Amino acid sequence: MNHSKRLFEQWEKIGAFILIAFIVLIMLFPFYIVFLNAFKTPVDYAQRGPLVWPSPFSFQGISNFWLRVDFTNKLMNSFSISLAVAIIAVGISLLNAYALGIGRIKGRTILLVLFVVANTLPHEALVYPLYYLAKLLKIYDRQIAVILVFSVIQSAFGTYLLSSVYASFPRELLEAAEVDGCTKTTTLFHIVAPISMPTLSVLFTFFFIWTWNEFFLPLILLISNNRQTVPIAISVTQGQHNMDATMASASALLGILPCLIFFFIFQRTLTKGITAGSLK
Repeated sequence: MNHSKRLFEQWEKIGAFILIAFIVLIMLFPFYIVFLNAFKTPVDYAQRGPLVWPSPFSFQGISNFWLRVDFTNKLMNSFSISLAVAIIAVGISLLNAYALGIGRIKGRTILLVLFVVANTLPHEALVYPLYYLAKLLKIYDRQIAVILVFSVIQSAFGTYLLSSVYASFPRELLEAAEVDGCTKTTTLFHIVAPISMPTLSVLFTFFFIWTWNEFFLPLILLISNNRQTVPIAISVTQGQHNMDATMASASALLGILPCLIFFFIFQRTLTKGITAGSLK
């Protein structure tokens, strides 16, 4: 009986592994296609199709796209905007969550509901108000407009997440800090923030990647070519009636690569933050 049970468990593990491997292959297949066609010439693509290994490897599509959109400038724009949003949004989330989750201010539940609702609003619903607000504040077509907008949007999610974490923060630590004469500011930056650093690191990583991939609002708020971001640059390879598939693949590869590099750099931090689960 025990032998049959062990055998069943082994086959169960093998089946789960095969299923996961199959799902991973399905998810990676589009990236594989993009990689193949990014290193093909238009002639090679037209003659041999999208699924054949490039022969020979060509950097023509990547070079043409890089020069066509001034990709170095777009990289710097996306990096500076995403980094600024990630830092500011994490800071706002920390301050808000400290007041809501630990300070337990009045109307906490209503405020959290408002943050959730704000986070679920589609960007299309925000276009007109944000456009006229940017015009009014004279920050239209400036990167500060995008930074401010996404800092608020991302911090709505961060506030909701951190508030639920801080609701179970060890009260004895806060009481001990109060007995030692710590102010609320000292408690926040010397006790609460260091203990919750894994969760803050997760938020920072996600905020950076989410902002990097944003297309719609930067398209509306940034109309000057030298201020636009990577996702907008990628869109220029797609015309109404024709499209260079190799250049489009090259643009997609260059758009994905920075996010992957950033993710792998912070992979260990991200893993620690997720496995931490809750504060101890």
